[in-house]
Amino acid sequence: MMIKQNLRDLKKEATAHALADAAYELALERGLDGFVVDDITQRAGYSRRTFANHFSCKEEAVVMSTVTFKENHKAPEQLLAALPPDAIPPEATPLDTLQHLLKMRITAEMFRKLRTLVTMSKESPTLEPYILILLRKLQFEAQTILSELSRGRYPESYAHLLAGAMYGVMLPLIDGSLSVLLPDEPAAEATDAMTFEQYLDTAFGYLRQGF
Repeated sequence: MMIKQNLRDLKKEATAHALADAAYELALERGLDGFVVDDITQRAGYSRRTFANHFSCKEEAVVMSTVTFKENHKAPEQLLAALPPDAIPPEATPLDTLQHLLKMRITAEMFRKLRTLVTMSKESPTLEPYILILLRKLQFEAQTILSELSRGRYPESYAHLLAGAMYGVMLPLIDGSLSVLLPDEPAAEATDAMTFEQYLDTAFGYLRQGF
């Protein structure tokens, strides 16, 4: 029974991913106002009813194309179990864990898509609420994992504050206000830009020092 359930979950995730990818591709090709839900379902090969089982509107589908559904729906304990044994040592602080989590979860593709969506939202403001919802989901995931790892050693409010710090660290990368190379971008493309690792080290250095 468990295997059948897992197979159903995988099929559901694959369907959502296909619909979201189709929506994102259409947004790039035609702009957000240049297509409707029926265009998404036709391209992905699913019915409108199937679309409605996964997304409330085309804007939500476009934004959710930025995440890998299989990873996005994992419970915190599953994410933690997938880490190498020495990834987060017992003496690690919640701040160390948060920095490792960003390196583990944030991909160059996700940042590129988010940057594209932020640019697109300037002409299509209806995307903005769904971008914020996605960022809030990532923030809540970090908060939950930090709470799990702290095992009561820190106040619950500490996890909330650190998850908010993660949001602050990500935002300049998404809106392009800071020149930071994405993880797979060669330095030669922007010699005055920091690498992703340098940016995280700098940002978390400020957090550790308390500004």
